[in-house]
Amino acid sequence: MTPILVLNIAGLTRDLLTRFPRQAKNIVTLASEGSSCPLGTVLPAVTCAAQATFLTGLPPREHGIVANGWYDRDLAEVHFWQQSAALVQGEKVWQAGRKRDKSFTSAQLFWWYNMYSGNDVAVTPRPAHLEDGSLLSLTYTDPPELARELDKELGRFPLFKFWGPDAGIASSEWIERCAQHVLRRFAPTLTLVYLPHLDYNLQRVGPDDEAIAEDLEAIDQAAGRLIEAARAKGVEVVVLSEYGMAQVAGAVDINRVLRRAGYLRAQEQATWELLDCGASRAFAVCDHQVAHVYVRDPEDVPAVQALLEKTPGIERVLDRDGIRAAGLDHARAGELAAISAPDKWFAYYYWEDDARCPPWAREVDIHNKPGYDPLELFLDPAAALIVPRILWRLLLRRLGFRVTIMDFIPFDTALVRGSHGRLPENPEAGPLLITSRKGALPDHLAATDVKPLLLKLIFGAT
Repeated sequence: MTPILVLNIAGLTRDLLTRFPRQAKNIVTLASEGSSCPLGTVLPAVTCAAQATFLTGLPPREHGIVANGWYDRDLAEVHFWQQSAALVQGEKVWQAGRKRDKSFTSAQLFWWYNMYSGNDVAVTPRPAHLEDGSLLSLTYTDPPELARELDKELGRFPLFKFWGPDAGIASSEWIERCAQHVLRRFAPTLTLVYLPHLDYNLQRVGPDDEAIAEDLEAIDQAAGRLIEAARAKGVEVVVLSEYGMAQVAGAVDINRVLRRAGYLRAQEQATWELLDCGASRAFAVCDHQVAHVYVRDPEDVPAVQALLEKTPGIERVLDRDGIRAAGLDHARAGELAAISAPDKWFAYYYWEDDARCPPWAREVDIHNKPGYDPLELFLDPAAALIVPRILWRLLLRRLGFRVTIMDFIPFDTALVRGSHGRLPENPEAGPLLITSRKGALPDHLAATDVKPLLLKLIFGAT
């Protein structure tokens, strides 16, 4: 068996490597010494759906990950960013590897659905909510003692550098050092590593901004250290990405459209309005540039589709036949799937008056929000004295008061300059795959072919 290190670098495209080759010298060198090709993705082209396809070789209709989150009809609740590997249906690449050779081992570091996955080594964020309202950065690890080892060697995982207004290179550098530790201690046959840094400013400023060169250089250096360490141990390297980012200007308020037409219902509680999924005739679960639209009564589907098709910023609306053709026809999918115009994305907002929004709307809260919120990467530019106010609240919390620290997330959707989820307009702007092995790749690789490719690289052509 040939050991393989797989680096999933979010948002990496051939276009970025072509524009900024000096800033991506380690990745470019790997591609020139080995081989590379455009990599197909899935609809929606988002983290969880794409990763599940890479690891199972199946489309969303079979593995069931139809987005980063979806509506649970039995619970009448929207769930985003869940972690249980049981949600991903189908045989995973490490399960296939173990069938071929019982000595096969695997490690999965920060790829999604990483709890109880069956990997020999697993590391993933698992923050704890404390009584004072604060969040403690913890990691779930398997084996369990690995968490203490990593805390001792690396310090706690920098959760607030992983997501939120302060998200940046520090989290990817921690993951890189974690991967170095795992490679030294466990020497897995297959090591899967997720490096998210490039994604942050691709959303903040968009892929067309020259400032992205700095972010590319930062993630290239982290990747370069891992590539060097792996190849020194005789480990071959694969670099891939799940999606390319598109430049955007503004969002579509799809749930407000549905509410104004009488389909979406909100409950008035205290001073808030809360989305009432179970009572709504139709509502959308928004995820970047794709939105699953859940329609309670089949008789309403044609009217909801017609309403959305004439909504500015929505390019098309897939009905059941369209969803089936896209490989999305799983029970978790909506009755309809809306796809934004190339320069738009979907905001989850359903309230009409910002004074009536729920408290978590202004916070970094990936689990309570019934949709993906890229504005969690920003601090509200209209809010005065943000830093002093945050420091004052931190002091109050240390004195024992229960206060919210971070309720400065803006609602100005024009701040977001990059999004993804649609299929790429051209291969150069889409994901790619690079391997250190010369001549190992075809002219183009489908997302469903990643699993068999990894097994071929490990075991040879069988």
